Amino acid sequence: MTSSIDALPITRVPRTGLPAHAVVVGDPGRAAAVADLLSDAKEVSYHREYRTFTGTWQGTEVVVASHGVGAPGAILLFQELAEAGVTTILRLGTAGAIRSGIRDGDLVIADAAVRDDGVTQQLIPAEYPAFSAPEAVIALQRAARAAGAPHHRGVVWTRAAFQPGFLPLPGDAYTRAGIAAIEMELSALYVFASTHGLTAGGALVVDGANADELVDREATGGYDPHRDVVAEGVDRGARITLDALRLLASAEH
Repeated sequence: MTSSIDALPITRVPRTGLPAHAVVVGDPGRAAAVADLLSDAKEVSYHREYRTFTGTWQGTEVVVASHGVGAPGAILLFQELAEAGVTTILRLGTAGAIRSGIRDGDLVIADAAVRDDGVTQQLIPAEYPAFSAPEAVIALQRAARAAGAPHHRGVVWTRAAFQPGFLPLPGDAYTRAGIAAIEMELSALYVFASTHGLTAGGALVVDGANADELVDREATGGYDPHRDVVAEGVDRGARITLDALRLLASAEH
């Protein structure tokens, strides 16, 4: 582990020397599971929800780090990874399907995100877009095709509130607009990356149709992400995301 002097204050990652390419996830346990896929994996920090590993995937040195739930905390990880030398960040997450035809365990590759994240509105005007680097989308799609994985592309809705409240939601409009899925952190990554000269992308494993009023609770029994089809999708998505990082790294040389 890194000493306090050599660590950044929020995540406790080393101040310098991290590999340039990172996969970020929400769950610290998922970070460990992705790190298990690497060669020479090493845990370099674990503070609060932020758990960080380094290792090698098929010859490419990578970082795997967790950011917890929600964009305000996640953007702190993105900031400190960038300070420590990371230049490319791909988010592997889970999401609720909104667009019809997207099944549990499928991968959604996010071209862009609706900025309903609860933090970027305080950083830059709402008109500023949240978009993936085109090369990240292409790399993720190439990796998904090579893996024979069911996948979809589209815009996703990043929303700060997980549960519905008392305010009306634009869910019907987003359904008609073809929004693919809903999640909680990606627009913050896209805004941070594009305003700091980083490359970013996102791959989301569908764990149900959980966009509030879109859930058929009678038919599904409610939201349950702890199913085999989701676990298999996450494992497949981890390998796809790591392969996409490798493709992006190789294109830089």
